[in-house]
Amino acid sequence: MFNKKECVAMLLAGGQGSRLYALTQDVAKPAVPFGAKYRIIDFPLSNCINSGIDTVGVLTQYQPLVLNEYIGNGQPWDLDRIHGGVHVLPPYQKAMGADWYSGTANAIYQNIGFIDRYDPEYVVVLSGDHIYKMDYNKMLEFHKSKKAAATIAVLDVPKEEASRFGIMITDDDDNIIDFEEKPKVPRSTLASMGIYIFTWEKLRAYLIANEEDETASKDFGKNIIPDMREAGEKLVAYRFDGYWKDVGTIESLWEANMDLINPNIPIDLYDPNWKIYSRNPVYPPQSIGKNAQVQNSMVTEGCVIDGSVEFSMISDGVIVEEGAVIYDSILMPGAVVKKGAKVEYAIVGENSVIGENCQIGARPETIEDKDSWGVAVVGHNLTISDGSNVLPKAIIYEDM
Repeated sequence: MFNKKECVAMLLAGGQGSRLYALTQDVAKPAVPFGAKYRIIDFPLSNCINSGIDTVGVLTQYQPLVLNEYIGNGQPWDLDRIHGGVHVLPPYQKAMGADWYSGTANAIYQNIGFIDRYDPEYVVVLSGDHIYKMDYNKMLEFHKSKKAAATIAVLDVPKEEASRFGIMITDDDDNIIDFEEKPKVPRSTLASMGIYIFTWEKLRAYLIANEEDETASKDFGKNIIPDMREAGEKLVAYRFDGYWKDVGTIESLWEANMDLINPNIPIDLYDPNWKIYSRNPVYPPQSIGKNAQVQNSMVTEGCVIDGSVEFSMISDGVIVEEGAVIYDSILMPGAVVKKGAKVEYAIVGENSVIGENCQIGARPETIEDKDSWGVAVVGHNLTISDGSNVLPKAIIYEDM
């Protein structure tokens, strides 16, 4: 077959991201700005092309407009291919009617036709809301060497955190002998990363069987993986030892951004051999004014900084006026912080304006206070009136 590909990637990007509150009201979670010049989806897309996978289906559903526009023809990630490339795959009308994606497995099931066009031997299934750098080709070679039906990427997590994840129990040869979904008393610390490689012939059969079972929940973790294990299929765990973070909450999104400016965290955006690609608007160079003080921060194109910025992520087109202070915070694209305002331990959404002499959030007095104080959030496209006070942990959806 002319279009045949050894491996096709399916990127699940339809989640609502309800725990991110104000930041995902009008934007799909994978399209949320991250790391000053990226969006979350840049990481799995860049991993695909860096791993030699040039055919990617992006499964969208919730608030897809910004994400669709951002992906476009895939050119920034070298995924504008005649045969293959990146394809946005929303739910669509079929002869039997139309259905929303009702789970991760159902989303892939509804796109069996897309996958079959490329007649792949293998399919890698990815989540669109994780921050990490990973060579999927190494995982694929491991999958092939094990002659597995499914390979699940796992991360060894601290025992006290294991109950937050799907946990794999393995034997000495990394064969998965049991699987527990968020167990109260974990029997292992190998957490599923939500990254799967399947032999397509096997997965296809299980997706069809799962869809025909009206009582099934149409989910990989709850049905497909357990069904394959119970049927005696060979399932193996691929151990990953690099940086990985699920950015599904306000706190984890803030922490992952701050990790980028922490020299002790092993994720390197400056590695020329594994670039993270993105679609960036055309802006003039950043301007650092005579009154500016910038330390331990990332500042992107088009920014005009005339205030104080420390330990912060400053996205493209941001303005920080004279006398404004930004500490331990994330300013998303187009945000404006006016004179005398303080933004501390906070996230300010795209194109929002913080008025003069406002106080947004507050820095914890000690590291022990961090969780009790919490990150303040101002959503997208809002105006915070002069002199307003947004308390720690507050989440603002409307102008005030």
